[in-house]
Amino acid sequence: MDTSFTAEQNEIRRTVREVLAKRCGPEDVRAAASTAAGYDPALWATLGGQLGLPGLALPEAYGGAGCGTTDLALACEEVGRTLAPSPLLATAVLAAPLLLALGTDAQRAALLPRIAAGELTATLAVPGAALATALALAGDNRGDWAGGGRAGGVQARRAAGTWRLYGEAAQVLHGHSAGLLVVAAHAGGFARSRTLLFLVRDGAVRTRQTALDGTRPCARIQLRDVEAELLGEDGADVAVALASVGDRAAAVLACEAVGAADRVLERTVEYVGQREQFGRPIGSFQAVKHRLADVYVRVRAARSAAYYAAWAGGKESGGAARRGCPQALSAGGGSLEGPCRETDGQVGGLALAQALQALRTAAAEGIQLHGGIGFTWEGAAHLYFKRAAGDELLFGPVHRLRAHAADAAGLFERGEVAV
Repeated sequence: MDTSFTAEQNEIRRTVREVLAKRCGPEDVRAAASTAAGYDPALWATLGGQLGLPGLALPEAYGGAGCGTTDLALACEEVGRTLAPSPLLATAVLAAPLLLALGTDAQRAALLPRIAAGELTATLAVPGAALATALALAGDNRGDWAGGGRAGGVQARRAAGTWRLYGEAAQVLHGHSAGLLVVAAHAGGFARSRTLLFLVRDGAVRTRQTALDGTRPCARIQLRDVEAELLGEDGADVAVALASVGDRAAAVLACEAVGAADRVLERTVEYVGQREQFGRPIGSFQAVKHRLADVYVRVRAARSAAYYAAWAGGKESGGAARRGCPQALSAGGGSLEGPCRETDGQVGGLALAQALQALRTAAAEGIQLHGGIGFTWEGAAHLYFKRAAGDELLFGPVHRLRAHAADAAGLFERGEVAV
């Protein structure tokens, strides 16, 4: 089993890191997050238009690079290191795969090339705060999270050959600025209850919400008799598509969180080597070394899990993760080769849980070891802590990610109690 990266993958990592190192320092991150768009349009033009990051995992037929989940995850790992605010996650990880999986030929031809070129941003909008449930990360997504019955959530009605949407979606990533909304809505009432996805371009009332993590801008979307276009065909299994996208999105998110954890650990190690107490750097004290060593082990383990999940997401074709491989990916590389068996495990969700926990630990230790400057606006450690907490609110929490994965895998039999 080959666990090394290809030359192209190493080039992706190097190029993205060099661009972000020059244009995305802590002050740049704060400035971009405070703008109306929530990100730097010039930086996005570079990442999207010049480097083609939104099209990395899209087929060449639609203007993409034809790469896999691993390549996109490696790029997002570098973005995570700097916490660069950008619509990359919402567009390339959540919305574009759904357009590719469910869209008609006409919809794909009209939208995917624009996304691959960085000209169009998109996002997934689900009712309430049910994003983790919709993606089948923290629960079964075949329930009524989209709005069951005749009220609640987002309702879709068809009249005179046109679909109209009514309702509200909250915590929509980049929902205030995205050029295209992929909205999950309930249709059919009680007689033919089902969840469908719709494309909304205009007509929605968008309000940017105050977010714990300013680098992840979210919005409330209000739909008041808004005209929408059905994504794909009415009979498509939306739950399966969302679950497949969710598992791969979790793997990419895990790599992004690992990048952030690795960077905050680097910052902390650098700081304790400079800060002196009792006439010597505090990094020379054994207690400090032990704490940083524990963080290092967590980050390395999380990176291994994230790389494996990204590899599994790239190899599978229907959303099922893989197991039975000769060995897990080492922390130093990813693999594009090697036969494995398919299973219904939740590899992406488990990797995300481990990565988010590693990021929270690394950020918390960073704040502690930075002392009083750790959580001030002038420092950068608090940005990473807020990213960890914010991602848990959006895609977790960690214990629910693990509990759902254990339940889906049948880890505990009925009546068995885990101690």
